[in-house]
Amino acid sequence: MTLVQILFLLFGLVTLLASLMVVTSPKLVHAAFWLILALAGVAALFILLEATFLAVVQVVVYIGAIAILIIFAVMLTRRVMHDTGPQVNRSWWVALLVSLVLFGGLVLMLAQVPALAGTPAPLMVDQETLLEDLGRALVDADRYVLPFELASVLLMASMIGAIFVARPPSGSEERSGER
Repeated sequence: MTLVQILFLLFGLVTLLASLMVVTSPKLVHAAFWLILALAGVAALFILLEATFLAVVQVVVYIGAIAILIIFAVMLTRRVMHDTGPQVNRSWWVALLVSLVLFGGLVLMLAQVPALAGTPAPLMVDQETLLEDLGRALVDADRYVLPFELASVLLMASMIGAIFVARPPSGSEERSGER
């Protein structure tokens, strides 16, 4: 086993464990930090796969923007969070069973895809040409400009919603001055 393969398995394991902790963490802030670690693990996997552009995008967009936005939203809405009791449903085993059946079905379905059975043909285009084509596609009005604009509007709407939820009720300033 080569060093790259060992690092790939290590980063894959870290990413898998961090993503498991995202969904099982009882505190929202801790889940956000585990999400950052999982996203960093994906960026490290991109680096090992020699997809440096995707690794940079992963760090800048996901870790730098979305994860920080989640942390800000959690910090802004912390005042309105209350403990609502146990978060585990009594019939959790049904969800586990359905998840395992769906996962098994997906694995069986993907095993039948002919493109996954053989080794892929090597790319005949150099990385600079691929990166240039991707850059042109991101600013082309007929290709990927609309999804990026929609993502920016969605992020702005979530930030405005977090500020709206975190602001105190309209009568609380008057009441605090009367006491």
